[in-house]
Amino acid sequence: MKIAVTGGTGFVGSRLLAALQAGGHAIKALTRRGPGSEKGIEWVQGSLENHAALDRLAEGAEALIHVAGVLKSDAAGFEAGNVHGTAAVLAAARNANVPRFVHVSSLAAREPQLSRYGASKARSEALVRESGIDSAIVRPPAVYGPGDRETLDLFRMAKRGLILLPPAGRLSLIHADDLARLLIALAKANGQALSEPDDGKPGGWTHRELAAALGEAVGRKALALPMPGTAVRLGALLDGLIRRDRARLTPDRAAYFCHPDWVSDPALAPPASVWTPSIDTRQGLRATAEWYSANRLL
Repeated sequence: MKIAVTGGTGFVGSRLLAALQAGGHAIKALTRRGPGSEKGIEWVQGSLENHAALDRLAEGAEALIHVAGVLKSDAAGFEAGNVHGTAAVLAAARNANVPRFVHVSSLAAREPQLSRYGASKARSEALVRESGIDSAIVRPPAVYGPGDRETLDLFRMAKRGLILLPPAGRLSLIHADDLARLLIALAKANGQALSEPDDGKPGGWTHRELAAALGEAVGRKALALPMPGTAVRLGALLDGLIRRDRARLTPDRAAYFCHPDWVSDPALAPPASVWTPSIDTRQGLRATAEWYSANRLL
């Protein structure tokens, strides 16, 4: 297939491009940076604000996978990137008569009242549903894997032997390569669909179970210390003061981290005929820790 991709220079997007290359697909990818050197990828210079670039991206595509999004910002930034950006990509897909659209949302969209990020993702989903394009919406849970910088702090805490956690709760996980396989499978499928994939662990992971698995991944026993919600929110303020634009725990993120249930809904699991997870999470966490160590990040 000829598949267009937004967000291809990010963590999930880069894993998606690698999977598409391995599958022999023709690829067009949007980039704000200069064109990459990867063989088999037609880079389109531009951004979600550049409608002409989006039209070039969508032209001739048999499917468009929209991965690009804003993870950390203020209300205006989330609206611009996740809502207006999705609207612009959908418009380009309609203009080019792209027959299939795959939208990467987030489990945060399930609870839009908790965070500005989740609210913006919920609005982006509504745009996709109302677009009239044959589409699939994917709500990934926490995504991890070699190359990810968002979960790095958890691994670093595990390496030090103390993992500070939100209040007691459960969450689902998915390896970026498993997510990439799902996005490609949905690009080939037909019909409207809303999916909440995960690693196949029934009921997800408790925070303590995840902390233990992280400790195993880095080769030491780590103590898990759940924090009250007020402490998590205070930590977000301190992270912003210390790391400023590089802060990973923002006040908006703190709000949804403290929610007790981020487990993927089994009723919304992709059909087994379309996709099943293949990467064991404990093995995936070990491989991620090895990548961090090899790149001197741990």
